[in-house]
Amino acid sequence: MERRSSLSSSLPDSESPSLWERSASGSSTSSVGRSPLRQRVVQLLTCVEDISSDEDIQEEMAHTLDKAFLLWEKRLKEKYLQLRLHVITWNVACASPPSDVTDLLLLDNKCPSPDIYVIGLQEVKCGLINYLSELAFEDPWSKLFMDILAPLGYIKVSSIRMQGLLLLVFVKRQHVPFISGIYTNYTRTGLGGFWGNKGGVAICFRIYGYAVCLLNCHLPAHVSNVDQRLNDFDRILEMQNFEKEDIPNILDHDLLVWFGDLNFRIEDYGLCFVQESINNKHYSVLWKKDQLNMIKKTDSLLQQFQEGPLLFQPTYKFDINSENYDSSEKKRKPAWTDRILWRLKQDPFDNSDEPGECESFFSLILKSYKSHMKYKISDHKPVTATFELELKSQQLTTPITLIPESQWITPYDLVISYIQSPDFSSSPWDWIGLHKVVIRHLKDYVTYAWVKDNLISSNEGLNKVYINASSFAEEGGEFLLSYYSNDLQAVVGLSEPFQIPRNDMTPEDWREKNGDPLMY
Repeated sequence: MERRSSLSSSLPDSESPSLWERSASGSSTSSVGRSPLRQRVVQLLTCVEDISSDEDIQEEMAHTLDKAFLLWEKRLKEKYLQLRLHVITWNVACASPPSDVTDLLLLDNKCPSPDIYVIGLQEVKCGLINYLSELAFEDPWSKLFMDILAPLGYIKVSSIRMQGLLLLVFVKRQHVPFISGIYTNYTRTGLGGFWGNKGGVAICFRIYGYAVCLLNCHLPAHVSNVDQRLNDFDRILEMQNFEKEDIPNILDHDLLVWFGDLNFRIEDYGLCFVQESINNKHYSVLWKKDQLNMIKKTDSLLQQFQEGPLLFQPTYKFDINSENYDSSEKKRKPAWTDRILWRLKQDPFDNSDEPGECESFFSLILKSYKSHMKYKISDHKPVTATFELELKSQQLTTPITLIPESQWITPYDLVISYIQSPDFSSSPWDWIGLHKVVIRHLKDYVTYAWVKDNLISSNEGLNKVYINASSFAEEGGEFLLSYYSNDLQAVVGLSEPFQIPRNDMTPEDWREKNGDPLMY
């Protein structure tokens, strides 16, 4: 990649359009249907002066207009979907997870809960013993977040680990069938690209038809290595190759979120001045000498990334288990090393050739950008950003509808049904999973069945598949079904939870009561 090349479109306006502006730009009403309505509005405007003295008519007209606006707002909400995205970055300095991450996950917050959690960690402990342990067991950080979020209805849809870099994505259960094309990648930049202590890891997917990429980076340290940081960032972007033809480059995603320990420092000012500015909360003085902010003034590529205002104190370097900056002999200058930035590929609107019809809409608004001083296990403080995504869904229904009913045909065989949309192409490697209602990750199933191998019948889109349930037949409880598409590398159908009763019958008792099992 040519340094700072113009690979992508310019930034959208910093302020997203209001609902009124959006309506004016992208109404869903056809031009033919709008013409009489526009004529009526023009007629209304011309006679406003004539009725200005008649309060009864004014009140009646205001009431009618209020009803029209409510109808317009209802139609608008039906077309546009709002999602909350919560991003966490934290250099954990090889520490073990804290016992309480409630504040970090906004679990004690009165605002709406996030739809998507993105958790990017750097310097996760990665020695040989840890590596061998994690081959058999979940790493402690992943386990912590799954233990907390799974009972709340979140599913880990993807993760990637490169030595100390860890990236996790959790999504509310109802959104999971609308996520497809999940792809992970990593780039080593340590020791000239041979070592993964520095570099980037990415998770990419489509959600409701829009391409999203999440990039967690750990760039070189020290104030003098600013050029090396930029070169490593370029290399990460170059090496993030994608298999999808419509997304050949990482910058071709509708949304790219770039975050991590980016290691940019504060130049020129001495330690005493920096600390005094922090004590007096004169952060704006320090912004001017923040390396990332300085580079963005002239760098065409970085100018395409947006960041919220740094209204919190620098997040590095602290004494462990304290809120005091580095008191060691090195006395490193505080810096905003931990950052979260984003880039939209284009303006929110992508209007079609048809007048008045907006084919797609994807916008992002930053709602919160802050650090969390209460966490003291590392020399870095975690940073979070909460976004509100607003989009016009490109996918209105799921390809697979799983019917949350079941029929025991033997003591250990369960028949389930699903409806397949006509435009969905199944694969011999597709499978249906049966899960306990609390799902930690996509392959956290009790049992599963290959769709083709276990097919009983197929008639006009209604398919029946049997699952061997000998491993849990005696337990019963609340379950749900998932359909995993191998071609799309994603779950394309989730059922509602349903009850499976306990089954204490032996095969002999079953045959005596029900006769021979069904012949497949």
